[in-house]
Amino acid sequence: MSQFSRTWWGQKFIAAIEDLTDAGRLSRGRSYARGNKVKHFEIQDGLVTAQVRGSVNPYFGVHKEPLYITSIEFQPISAAKWSAAIALIASKASLISRLLLNEIPDNIEDTFKQLNLNLLPGSGKDFTSTCSCPDWSNPCKHVAGVHYLVAAELDRDPFLLFELRGLSRENLLNELARSPLGQALAAELQLEQQPPTPVDSYYAPPDCVSTDSCADLRDFWHGVKRLPQAIEPLDNIPVSGIPVKQQGDFPGFWERDNSFIAAMEMLYEQVKSKGQL
Repeated sequence: MSQFSRTWWGQKFIAAIEDLTDAGRLSRGRSYARGNKVKHFEIQDGLVTAQVRGSVNPYFGVHKEPLYITSIEFQPISAAKWSAAIALIASKASLISRLLLNEIPDNIEDTFKQLNLNLLPGSGKDFTSTCSCPDWSNPCKHVAGVHYLVAAELDRDPFLLFELRGLSRENLLNELARSPLGQALAAELQLEQQPPTPVDSYYAPPDCVSTDSCADLRDFWHGVKRLPQAIEPLDNIPVSGIPVKQQGDFPGFWERDNSFIAAMEMLYEQVKSKGQL
């Protein structure tokens, strides 16, 4: 599924189709979609049309690669039901805000269920498919392959899901923008889309700070306060040996016969003595 769709709505579309189609034909349909078997593919006004290359099979007398004509027509939702659905969507800020930002809310199907509707295909009555191939099953493997390509198109254009059910993107957004919540959100989005105001510089201007003049070059290079001529010895700061002692006398990586802790104590003393020189 993930090879054909990355968005949740595309995956939901595939899941809905897979619940309504034979698993064997779906498997062959995936291979058709993946193997560039679909020569022509078009979606317009809820109708999906495609030309799918068939398979050569001399056993059945097919010696030349056939080209099958495939179509999928989704059942449109009536205008009256769309009006009720839009009114319900427009009353919920969580839904209308996502749609105006070109996103499909993940709970939008729950909103349609409140009106006894479904946006995604819920049964075989929600779409009609035809194919010129001799396969008696419907949908056949060619139609199944086209379904997967539709899911890939849904990734690129989520509003195609509405267009397949009879409502164009333009009409949907216009109706949502007319609602009180839509007007407020549309005004806010227009403010965010205004071009940036040009300025002279995008960096904070430097502040000029006056300094005391220095007449003596020696004081300039050496500073007024001389550095200490001798470095005071550092206090004897012990180094924690807990990480070493946690390993034990003979840890797994220690291949010698002497104690690992004793060897590390000797190393620490040597490093310490050299640091005091």
